[in-house]
Amino acid sequence: MRILLPLFLTLALQAQTPRDSWPTHNGDYSGKRFSPLKQINKSNAAMLSMAWAFQTDVSSGPGLKSTPLLVDGTLYFTEPDDIWSVDARSGQQNWHYHYRNNEGLHIGQRGLGMYQGRLYFETPDAHLLCLDAHSGEVQWDIVLADVKLGYWATMAPLVIRNHVLVGVSGDFNDLHGFVDSFDPVTGKLQWRWDSLPKPGEPGSETWPKTGDAIEHGGGMTWITGTYDPDLNLVYWGTANPNPVLDGSTRPGDNLYTCSIVALNPDTGKLVWAFQPSPHDVHDWDAVQTPVLVDGDFHGSPRKLLLQASRNGYYFVLDRTDGKALLSVPYERTNWSSGVDKQGRPVGNPEKYPSAAGTLVEPDAIGATNWMSPSFSPETGMLYVDTHDSFSLYYAYSTGKAEGFAGRDLTVWSRCHLRAIDYQTGKCRWEHDLGSGWNWAGVLSTAGGLVFTGDVHGNVLALDADTGATLWHTHAGGQAEQPPITYELDGRQYVLVGAHGVVYSFALPEKLIS
Repeated sequence: MRILLPLFLTLALQAQTPRDSWPTHNGDYSGKRFSPLKQINKSNAAMLSMAWAFQTDVSSGPGLKSTPLLVDGTLYFTEPDDIWSVDARSGQQNWHYHYRNNEGLHIGQRGLGMYQGRLYFETPDAHLLCLDAHSGEVQWDIVLADVKLGYWATMAPLVIRNHVLVGVSGDFNDLHGFVDSFDPVTGKLQWRWDSLPKPGEPGSETWPKTGDAIEHGGGMTWITGTYDPDLNLVYWGTANPNPVLDGSTRPGDNLYTCSIVALNPDTGKLVWAFQPSPHDVHDWDAVQTPVLVDGDFHGSPRKLLLQASRNGYYFVLDRTDGKALLSVPYERTNWSSGVDKQGRPVGNPEKYPSAAGTLVEPDAIGATNWMSPSFSPETGMLYVDTHDSFSLYYAYSTGKAEGFAGRDLTVWSRCHLRAIDYQTGKCRWEHDLGSGWNWAGVLSTAGGLVFTGDVHGNVLALDADTGATLWHTHAGGQAEQPPITYELDGRQYVLVGAHGVVYSFALPEKLIS
């Protein structure tokens, strides 16, 4: 049965989502990945067929992980060293850009940002490129961080007015995470927010007062944030502290690692922070998408932030001040003894990594990871690709711990798509996606559908209310590119990428003519 939400919630959320474009990483600033399109719906989803397919000629390596941008009938999507411009109606290539050979980590690339005909692209060796969207010609190339120190970059930049916001990766090494803002025309640095506070700054008291632990602290910023234009606040998640699996040299909460932070996009100043995993010792960064929802919460209208975090907890925050309204597990966990007065999970030291190995739920991949969630204002559910999993966590560092300082071994993992009631955190339904790990991401639509993929290489359209399968097709490999949808010339398309191929699905033209 469909849950009826307040009219102002449904109208406000739908108004943010374009019908004929997908101009940002998440479709809009909110991170909901919900589309108001409903030409494809429960009654006809079984009739979906392939409209076109585009072969990138990159069938090995990290796979297609990027969310395509769609602007003015043109799609733009990426691999770590490549960008393609493709006609959104036919799948015909307009241009292809290949970045130079480089020593960066080619672990994946998640997409682009766009501003007034310019594209912004982060490279594996931690450069930021600006390209002409019409020709693919490079306009400028700047260095974000030193690849020789162990930095790399994978995220899709977030463009807010005249700010291009970017983050970095590098948590295999003892490095600092940061968010930078650049002028979209000149590439000039406007501000930097460092996820590790300097001595004497707020947050520094959560690190040891002696030694240099904070100098090696981590806090990478490798997933695109979200933005509330009314509050003029950017919401960004940060990654784990270092050493990764050994907290003995860094007692304390270790702010602002494993945190959700609210920043002023014009100045880079920190407004508030909430930490889903204080003193993390399991590699459970909190970079998962902070989804912004305006709606009732337990009878009162609120400006909310939702996150299904990697540590297995679901959080509802008041995004005006960062106060936790709800902190509950959404997947099975055994590492926490409860939550504190701030709504933060309290780690159980008996579940820390050990020399003999400690069995912990979830594993280091986490209850979820970088896969994009989706929120439907029509059902009131947050749809999340999850892992029910166990790892044996080992600590083996000797002397001064650095880097990973241990290892983990996954002993069991099963994937599901979970539909989480946004007000309670309870699972309304789950759909089994297979054994192992699933990376597809989620899209929900006003047609009452949820699109995702499973571990067997199937692309799925599920009933948003029940999780029942309404359509599926095999993509030749696991989908890692989050689905998007758009409508051009009166026809709705659903895009998803797998194994180096971008597939476009639509209803047969005779059904929509």
